[in-house]
Amino acid sequence: MRSFKILALTAAVLTLAAAAYPQTKDLGMGAFSNESGPILMAVDAALVNVSLKSPYVMFMLFLAARDQNASITVSRKDVLMVFKGQEYGMPTLSELRDDYRGEVRDMDFYRRLGKEGVISSWVRLYDFPDPSNFFPPLTLRSTLAIDHGYMTAFKGFMTPIYFKNPGFAKGDKLTIKVRDAKNPAITGECEVVLQ
Repeated sequence: MRSFKILALTAAVLTLAAAAYPQTKDLGMGAFSNESGPILMAVDAALVNVSLKSPYVMFMLFLAARDQNASITVSRKDVLMVFKGQEYGMPTLSELRDDYRGEVRDMDFYRRLGKEGVISSWVRLYDFPDPSNFFPPLTLRSTLAIDHGYMTAFKGFMTPIYFKNPGFAKGDKLTIKVRDAKNPAITGECEVVLQ
């Protein structure tokens, strides 16, 4: 009888732990995906993996609404990184351009990296039509920076996101979190392991 109680308690703890932690999949090549929440997420950390010592690090973020009838808006201020128990917000566009000035190089380098990891996820089923994003590089053909990304039906939102480097090293784990600007209960998160 005692072993049955221990087994039942263990099963309950494992069930709660599974519900408390995101169901992130490692897609390979520095990409990660989580389809378990109302906001589908994929994070490509390939550029971070090759530039761990950069003062600002760029992730490519892919978002979509799980419910095809929902309309979700993610504000720039609602994209956070959690690293070693501390939350980090993204810098403003002017702060990044004043303190870093590496967006053009980052995007150019990112275009040359493999995308097979991200494409093997839910991302291949969605359209990402709007070229506007949170951190457009300062070029003659760049789009305007936006403060909100929109998702509905099979249209997702893709953007580079930047964070000030808190001192990353290979093997570090972090979580990227987002939430709907209109309904904070609608969230998404994706764990990333730096390689």
